[in-house]
Amino acid sequence: MESPLVSVVLPVYNAERYLEESVASILSQSYRNFELIIINDGSTDASPEILKRFKDLRVRIFNQRNLGLSATLNRGIQLATGRYLARQDADDVSYPERLARQVAFLESQSDYCMVGTWSRILEEARLTERAHKHPEQNGELKFKLLFDNYFVHSSVMLRRSALDRVGLYCTEKLRQPEDYQLWSRLLRGGHGKMANIAEQLVGYREVEGSICRSDTRSFRGEVIEISMQNLAAVSGRELSDAVVGDLAALAHNACERVSDRPNFKAMLSLMTDAAAKFKAEGGSDGNSLEQEVLLQYATVRKLYFQHRFGLVQGKLRSLFSR
Repeated sequence: MESPLVSVVLPVYNAERYLEESVASILSQSYRNFELIIINDGSTDASPEILKRFKDLRVRIFNQRNLGLSATLNRGIQLATGRYLARQDADDVSYPERLARQVAFLESQSDYCMVGTWSRILEEARLTERAHKHPEQNGELKFKLLFDNYFVHSSVMLRRSALDRVGLYCTEKLRQPEDYQLWSRLLRGGHGKMANIAEQLVGYREVEGSICRSDTRSFRGEVIEISMQNLAAVSGRELSDAVVGDLAALAHNACERVSDRPNFKAMLSLMTDAAAKFKAEGGSDGNSLEQEVLLQYATVRKLYFQHRFGLVQGKLRSLFSR
């Protein structure tokens, strides 16, 4: 059997409703040289029985006690033999040309460490007209990654060599956005360019009860902490620097975390310098980067002054209601 170029890692936990469709979408890819590593993370529903139906020799199934998503992904990566690692969630689907497009991209672009794709959004079983159309080019994508995640996790394909340099997914319980945390380590380490293919090659399913949908306050706090690490790294400032903390907080409308006298001039300087670094890497449109800086600057200023105005209004209402 030919050694697979791609290892697709698919963690499963109580995914009986969409599991068969998800697995079948990988086995139906036009690109054939892959292995599909499926890890049943202690499911208590019919997932194990559904997995037994697949007899394709490219499928490798492993069962374990429940360890959680990050630890399960790490085990899948450790079991993988491919040069490229692709992600797939048990409730999402990959459209037939997904792997072919990503392999062609990484094979022809040796300076890129990862590539995602755009995605159609499914609301449970219903296909919507909505889509994730994240930035495509390296510079704009990296600039926006300073603040938040702009990759659909289920759409990503990475070079194994890049993970060998930065390590695996973080398994700390508080680190809920394990994907954004990993992309940020690649970003901060300068381990290659990043891109999204501007085609909807994945169906991303919105399911009630996911962490980011059910625990938004905790999730936002963790994203802000990762953003602060990104901003500190790209600017050379300390993590404790108020400019770093204020900019990350304002980017997520967390005005309660902002210092008494935010330095907007320093924030603009930080973003301008970061954009210049990413522009120098190539793989981006300099004009779009400049526009992103100005847009982000205008956004954080607006959010701050709206917050301050709201506080003043609250005090006045309290004063005149006495």
